[in-house]
Amino acid sequence: MDNSQSPYAQLLASSSLLKVITDHTLSVPVKLEMRNYFMAYLDSRGAQLEPYVTTSLVQLLCRTTKLCWFDDDHFKTIVDDAKTLLAKGSSGLPGHYLLGLRILHMLVAEFNQPTAGRTMTLHRKLAVAFRDASLFKVFQVAIAAMQQLQSNASADEKLREQAVAVALQCLSYDFVGTCLDESSEDLGTIQVPATWRPIIEDPATLQLFLDFYGASQPPLSSMSLECLVRLASVRRSLFISDTERSRFLNHLVKGTREILRTQQGLALHANYHEFCRLLGRLKTNYQLAELVNVEKYHEWIQLVAELTVSSLNSWQWASNSVYYLLGLWSRLVSSMPYLKGESPSLLETYVPKITEAYLTSRLDSVRVVLSNGQMEDPLENEEQLQEQMDSLPYMCRFQYDKSVELLTGRMDPIIAAYSKAGTEGAADSASITLLEGQLTWLCHIVAAIIRGPYMNSTGDSQACASHAGPMLL
Repeated sequence: MDNSQSPYAQLLASSSLLKVITDHTLSVPVKLEMRNYFMAYLDSRGAQLEPYVTTSLVQLLCRTTKLCWFDDDHFKTIVDDAKTLLAKGSSGLPGHYLLGLRILHMLVAEFNQPTAGRTMTLHRKLAVAFRDASLFKVFQVAIAAMQQLQSNASADEKLREQAVAVALQCLSYDFVGTCLDESSEDLGTIQVPATWRPIIEDPATLQLFLDFYGASQPPLSSMSLECLVRLASVRRSLFISDTERSRFLNHLVKGTREILRTQQGLALHANYHEFCRLLGRLKTNYQLAELVNVEKYHEWIQLVAELTVSSLNSWQWASNSVYYLLGLWSRLVSSMPYLKGESPSLLETYVPKITEAYLTSRLDSVRVVLSNGQMEDPLENEEQLQEQMDSLPYMCRFQYDKSVELLTGRMDPIIAAYSKAGTEGAADSASITLLEGQLTWLCHIVAAIIRGPYMNSTGDSQACASHAGPMLL
């Protein structure tokens, strides 16, 4: 590494050292010497190395730090070492600034994931120790870096992305050892430690991520939204009072309302998807009674309804995002029995429109799929179909009479046309295929309503079955 200028030789050396530090037992003085060498090497040459070599060396430094965390206190100074690089970067060495942020990002990632060959018990001890000693410091550095870069109009976009990536990595930390599955679409409550309260409650923190979203393109803008999704998921008990929590929710709703009103960035799919996730989290982590009391709730819920209808009609483009929107509305209507006070929810106005838009768009999708042989049929995506059928019963049963009227109004003509085609044999095969596809959607929807959760009373449930049963037959 000292003598070769070949990036491939440097990569081979660093990857070999990674195996040594991971798989072999070394004395503490040797590991400390290696750690100091890696830090000095990155300081002196990191900015000139190929990106993939720098990534390998940063991982080597962070892996060494993690595995030696309990061996010597010198290993615990890595956050301060990264801050030193940031200071050099602020003094005119932008390569050092990026390097400092990359070290912090990799450091959090290393402590947040198990290392091969180490027990889960050791992993949890290391993760908890790092969380208590250094994670909040890293998050503070990330926020400070974002503030500094925001005020610097000439700052490199890579620096902005890396600063937000560090903040996102901190907010994605496994705070309580639940080992969340990153591939899962469901995000649990974020158990942020109480020491984080001042920075989470500070309105400037939320506004910072909203400003970054508004002034950027993906991946920076979508990462900013993902950070907001995480912030919307912080535990209720973190806030010092209900007043602070209400202020936090108002700020979130105001930010999403402005995005909905201006449609800023929503034409980009990465932004659109994360924004739908954010809307879904607002009901998952907050009660309907809290939402209806936010400022300009009526405008917000109208804009969300319009977005949902638009998403349903643009099913080819927004198919992966509809899950979060339908989940939002199903949870909203499920909370209606518990809503107290005089503030109107306005769900009676918008839920039937969304239900109608869903049914209409799915029936129309059959014609579109048949006319375009290259397009994926939503009926063949079983996972997405099941997710939608899980949410739909709550919405259909919210105003059941209107749902029955809507379903029978669409189903009866299709059944009549299909029966006529079968008895007279006048219809061509394309028309029959269209009718069969539409009947398939209707059967899925009616079956989901029948097997879905019970209504609030036995009588309503029996009424549901009595209406839906004949439709299904």
